[in-house]
Amino acid sequence: MNHSTSAQILLAEDDEAMRVYLERALLKAGYSVDSVDRGTAAIPYLEDGDYDLLLSDIVMPEMDGIELAQRCNEISPHTKVMFITGFAAVTLKASREQPHAKVLSKPFHLRDLVMEVERVLEDKISAQI
Repeated sequence: MNHSTSAQILLAEDDEAMRVYLERALLKAGYSVDSVDRGTAAIPYLEDGDYDLLLSDIVMPEMDGIELAQRCNEISPHTKVMFITGFAAVTLKASREQPHAKVLSKPFHLRDLVMEVERVLEDKISAQI
């Protein structure tokens, strides 16, 4: 059974090339994706939309991914959070402050990203059953 077609993902990534690359991979895997280039831009989407997953870079201008995840927990508590980062030290901080969030370290293969997204969303689906 393929759940991925119904999943809504909000992608927050300030690097345009990376954002386009990730969005394309997720769309190809059958997800519905909205993408923004900063944490602050993601807030209205979270307020208006119904997202299954927030996929966020950690290091971004204005509001970092950890702050965004905290806001996401308040605005849309059912939305799962997954981080992407290229910085090991930031990974530790994210794990401490958002213990339920999965952290994927760059560089990674798109295959790995899609696999992790599926795993996170499957956890969410099984939690609802």
